[in-house]
Amino acid sequence: MNPLDPHAPSDSSAVRADAAPGANDAMPASVAAAADSSAPSCAIGARERLSTRIAFFVAGVAMAAWAPLVPYAKARTGVDEGTLGLLLLALGAGSIAAMPLTGALAARYGCRKVILLAGAAVCACLPLLAYCASVPGLALALFGFGAAIGTIDVAINIQAVIVEKAGGRALMSGFHGFFSVGGIAGAGLVGGLLWWQATPLTAALAAAVALAVLLLAGSQGLLRYGAGGGGAMFALPRGAVALIGALCFVVFLAEGAMLDWSALLLVSARGVDSSAAGIGYAAFALAMTVGRFNGDRIVQRFGPRRVQAVGGACAALGFLLAAALPSPIATLLGFVLIGLGCSNIVPILFSAAGQQRAMPAAAAISAVSTLGYAGILAGPAAIGAIARIGGLPLAFALLGLALVAVAAGARIARQA
Repeated sequence: MNPLDPHAPSDSSAVRADAAPGANDAMPASVAAAADSSAPSCAIGARERLSTRIAFFVAGVAMAAWAPLVPYAKARTGVDEGTLGLLLLALGAGSIAAMPLTGALAARYGCRKVILLAGAAVCACLPLLAYCASVPGLALALFGFGAAIGTIDVAINIQAVIVEKAGGRALMSGFHGFFSVGGIAGAGLVGGLLWWQATPLTAALAAAVALAVLLLAGSQGLLRYGAGGGGAMFALPRGAVALIGALCFVVFLAEGAMLDWSALLLVSARGVDSSAAGIGYAAFALAMTVGRFNGDRIVQRFGPRRVQAVGGACAALGFLLAAALPSPIATLLGFVLIGLGCSNIVPILFSAAGQQRAMPAAAAISAVSTLGYAGILAGPAAIGAIARIGGLPLAFALLGLALVAVAAGARIARQA
């Protein structure tokens, strides 16, 4: 929410911006294309900025609300980790199916209609995720949920690009920070209700009602127009862009692992009760939020290459700590290190994609975005397959080793 954080190629400040955990860091080409065209001229001010922040917050809540429900869905369907990983592919498939279409929909019908309709779909799908007991039913619910989340992600970023350009100053990082705050709130709300012995369906219904109220409260400042569409949906990466995209793939895979598997690791390997398992993702999201709200200042002081290297090492240490030590406290500490480490890597990589000379910036950012989101799509199945063979701790340890490569790739990526 994962997130998928787009970085508009037409604005250098937007290229530096970042979003939240799991699934909101990647920008589909439809956003890049939409952002490149001029929007209808009208006054954009504080109301539009507030509505944009609320929309990002809602997207974060929606995505994170699913994390505490994962162990319950696994128990309800009776599947193992490998099958659950395949099921979770449906969420990513839904997002990828919807994202390329959203730019054109926003251009035709406006950001407001697209965001509100996708938000309504999220509110409808959340209870289904907590109710479906059959594998086909859960797969369909996950596909619909993923499509709605992907649509919101693209539409709110189109709105954010327009609002930022109208403001004449960098606003994107702050918008995406609200996605992270929403992630904390979503995991806290659903996890807290489950801890208080609410049923998964009750917790999901409460989250859906809260999302609907927030969307309606912030709807007045949502733009009734989008931006012009057009341009290629995808460009094959080449040269340095392929390396940057590969690094993005790993980071997105790691963030997706936290969304889909952190609660299950606490339950299955650390003995934490299912009702309290949502605290793992909440700890990760809180750490990432802190890192993102301080990211611009940190990068300005120490430089992007050093921040990426240290961030990759920090995240790798977090995964290894969570995998190696049996204590739930140590696992939670590892999740915090992962959040802090990953928080600023993606904006640094997108900045590098915008500065490299192997491809035009817009094509490069679109390609890197697509590769990054492929990490979210492939991650659940890959981690599930490894967990089936050697357990979730082994899968988390291998992710830690992959993030060592991200740290080591900092010099090459910045020289691109």
